Amino acid sequence: MDSATANKQLIDQLPKIAHRPDQLETLLDAASFRERLLHEIAQAKSRIYLVALYLQDDEAGRSILDALYEAKQKNPVLDIKVLVDWHRAQRGLIGAEKSDGNAALYREYSEKYTYKVDVLGVPVRNREVFGVLHLKGFIIDDTVIYSGASLNDVYLAQHDRYRYDRYHVIKSKALADCMANFIGTKLVSSDAVTCLSQPSRPNTKVLKPAIRDLRARLQSASYSFISQHINADQVGLTPMVGLGKRKNFLNTQICRLIACAHEDLTICTPYFNPPRSVMREIRRALRRGVNVTIIVGDKTANDFYIPPDEPFRTISGLPYLYEINLRNFARRNEAAIAKRQLRIHLWKHDDNSFHLKGIWVDRSYMLLTGNNLNPRAWKLDLENAILLHDKNRLLEDEMQREIDTILSHTQLIGSYKQIEKLEVYPAQVRKLLKRIKRIRADHLLNQIL
Repeated sequence: MDSATANKQLIDQLPKIAHRPDQLETLLDAASFRERLLHEIAQAKSRIYLVALYLQDDEAGRSILDALYEAKQKNPVLDIKVLVDWHRAQRGLIGAEKSDGNAALYREYSEKYTYKVDVLGVPVRNREVFGVLHLKGFIIDDTVIYSGASLNDVYLAQHDRYRYDRYHVIKSKALADCMANFIGTKLVSSDAVTCLSQPSRPNTKVLKPAIRDLRARLQSASYSFISQHINADQVGLTPMVGLGKRKNFLNTQICRLIACAHEDLTICTPYFNPPRSVMREIRRALRRGVNVTIIVGDKTANDFYIPPDEPFRTISGLPYLYEINLRNFARRNEAAIAKRQLRIHLWKHDDNSFHLKGIWVDRSYMLLTGNNLNPRAWKLDLENAILLHDKNRLLEDEMQREIDTILSHTQLIGSYKQIEKLEVYPAQVRKLLKRIKRIRADHLLNQIL
C-alpha cells in the first residue's frame, strides 16, 4: 500500500457527523455573509455563540451588537455569548494611538440596556504576540455559520471595500451542539476568560496562573460528539481543534489530508508562509504526480499592505516578505509550473483584500478553517476546522462553484519571473528587508507573523 492510500485510510477513519448535502450552503461574497448573519441572529430562539478574533468598534461591528442586544431585549432568556481575543479587544489598531480598544464599545452597550450580552475575552497566552484566539464559528440555534472572518466593516463589506473570505452555512444540531459545548466547557468555564463589558477588568498579570491552566487544558482538548454512520446520500463532518506545536491534532490531520491526495490538491492561504511539514507534503504531492493549485493573495491584497505613496510603517514590509517566500517556492518548482502540474494563482480585485484559507483534495474532501497554514497557526494560536468527507462527490458542483468564484479575480503565474523580486521594491521596503536578512530575523518573523 502506498503512503497516500495509507493516509487516506486514516482520514476516512476519523469520527464523523452524518450530514445531508442540502443542509450545507456556500455563500459566495462578504455582503451575503453579513446579511445572513444578521438574519440568523434576528431569528434566534435559544442560543447565539459568536467566536471571532475581534468585534470592531465601527459601523459593521455596532450593527452586530445592535442585532444581539435587540434579540436579547425581545427574549431575555436567549443564551448569547460573544468570544473575542482578550488582548486584541483591549488595544487600538496597529499604528493607532493607545486606547481601551473595542472593550470601550462593549462597556458602552452594556450600560445602555436592561438585559446584557456577555462579551468575553479569551487570553490564549500572556501576550498577544505569542498566541491568540483564532477559533472560528458562529453558532445560532442549530446552525453553524463557519468563516475565517472577524466582525468589522471590511470583513462584512459594510462600505465600498471588502476582505474576501469563505462562508458556509451548516444546519446540523449535532455539529452546533458539539461546538457550543466546547465553547462552554473549555472556554467560558475558565477563570482566565473574563467579561470585557464590565466597568473594571483584571490585569493580565493577575490572570497569568489561570491563563497557563487554560492553555494546558486546551492543548489536550477536542470536540466531543458521537460518531455516526455515513449513508451513500450523506456527507461526513469532522470538527477538529488544535493548539501548540506538540501533539496538535489539527496540524496532524491537515498534513495527513495533503498527504492523501492522489489526483488534485487545492490550497488557499492569505499569507504564503507554510510550516515546514506542510511544505514537505506539498513537495511530496508534486513528486507523486498530483496536480497542485495554490491560491494566494497578491501582496497588494494583503491586509498589511500600504501603497508606496502613503507613509511607510514597518508592518507594511510583511506582504513583501510573503511574496519573497512565494517567489522562492515558484523558482524551486519552475519545472512543475511549466508543465502546469503546479498552478499558482494570485488574487487581486481593486483595493480589496484576501483572507481565504482552505484545502480541497481529490474532489472528495474539503477543509473549512481559519488556519492560515503558517508557523504561527501551527505553534501559537488556538485554531479549529471542519473537514467534509464526500466520497460520493455529492457536493462536487458546490465545491467547484466556490473555487471558480475565488479564481475569477486571479492571475495564473506562468513562471517565477512574473513575481516581483527584491530589487524592484520601494526603497524603504528594500532597506527594511535587507536589514532583517542581515540580522537573520526573517526566520523569527516567519514564525510569529
